[in-house]
Amino acid sequence: MVPVGIRDFFAASAGVAGALIGLLFVAISVSAGRLNREEAGAQVHRIRAAAALTAFTNALAVSLFALIPGEKIAITSVVVAAFGLLFVAAALLSLVRLRQVRWATVRDAVFLTGLAVVFVLQLAEGLAVNADPANSGDVNTIAILVVCCFFIGIARAWELIGGPSIGITREVTALVRAHEREQEPGDEGTRGRATARAASAPTVRLAPPAHADLDLLVDIAYGVLWYRLLIGHAPLDERAARDVAAHLVAAGRGAGE
Repeated sequence: MVPVGIRDFFAASAGVAGALIGLLFVAISVSAGRLNREEAGAQVHRIRAAAALTAFTNALAVSLFALIPGEKIAITSVVVAAFGLLFVAAALLSLVRLRQVRWATVRDAVFLTGLAVVFVLQLAEGLAVNADPANSGDVNTIAILVVCCFFIGIARAWELIGGPSIGITREVTALVRAHEREQEPGDEGTRGRATARAASAPTVRLAPPAHADLDLLVDIAYGVLWYRLLIGHAPLDERAARDVAAHLVAAGRGAGE
């Protein structure tokens, strides 16, 4: 039985899960070109999208059924955890089949393993709640696992859209390599000539003039992006970005004249 004090948590988590699933669909639609590629590397992106959806769906299902009167949370936790474990097994087999098990995909394997651990614990807690419905401690543990699913799903979605990853190991390595390059001996004359050419090169400014309405230009840029994202009548690619930038600069210069 779900304690009264934790029902508000499940109600809030259901709303959060629904919103995150909606945003995930938007991210998948934006990354559709990368997900539909035939090369083996695209499978990693498909696994990331499916992992995020699995984590959010698990949190949504558990939270919604926890709000229904009766002992629904136990069987729901067991069923969705079982399906989640099947997904993790299929994803790992997919990486092995496509020979994508390398250092670049270790992080994905670690996230899948963490997701599997969450599902195993949820399966065990669901069976415990089914055996002893009066034990509120097991329900609290399931609530904590729901929060873990949110964190895992958000991390997977962030990597799906290509969000920047700033880690202490990567930054220290980059700092050491930059210092080593500075210490390497080189042709000072060549460096001096390169520095002189860089200093004398003309500076090209694409910014609109000061009299242009910057707020209006920003609204126009976002309007194009959202219209193409929602309607889908034209792609969002590098060419579209260049065209939008060129038209905005031209419009800004025309407004400033």
